[in-house]
Amino acid sequence: MITALYLAHLNPVTNAHVEIITELKKQADIVKVMPVVFKDENREINSKSFPFNFETRKKMLESIFGDSIQITDDYAFYSPFKKYLPPLVRRKSWKLRKQILDGVKGDYFSYTGDKAEGYMLKMYMLKPKIGERKSLSATSVKEKLYDAVHEKKSSWKDDVPESIVKIIEDEWKTVEKYANGEDQTTRIVGMKFPKEGYSK
Repeated sequence: MITALYLAHLNPVTNAHVEIITELKKQADIVKVMPVVFKDENREINSKSFPFNFETRKKMLESIFGDSIQITDDYAFYSPFKKYLPPLVRRKSWKLRKQILDGVKGDYFSYTGDKAEGYMLKMYMLKPKIGERKSLSATSVKEKLYDAVHEKKSSWKDDVPESIVKIIEDEWKTVEKYANGEDQTTRIVGMKFPKEGYSK
């Protein structure tokens, strides 16, 4: 029994994410997809970089894969986020590893298309397989979504599956909410964290 672990922002789920997960399903018996979640106690923290909450991203994944993959919020950081850094030294970072491996039985590997992230996954002994980085990124799709709010020409619908287009349209107020705001995130050790809750 082999489990593939896919830790990613998935904000939103794009055609590239669908391609990766489809490939992982060919390589493993179980694919466990974990959209990253940032929490202040039980409240999820969202921002311009992370507009869609976990439940919306789960719905996006289910619209494509149904119950053929496992979708969990085990890849969750709890404020203050600075307590996860530096990795390996902090107890919270090892607790995160335990969360990620929750319920995983038998052999497993983790997947990333990012070399820096692959290095981190290797440090945490999560057996990374580093794939080729896709040219389509969720960041570029978000930029196109925000362009659409400002009535600029935007091709975001070409970058996500049809079922996800519908989910994003249903969540358009969320897109509008963050389109005009500043990006309240900070990048530490190659990873983005919300500024809210970082040093709480």
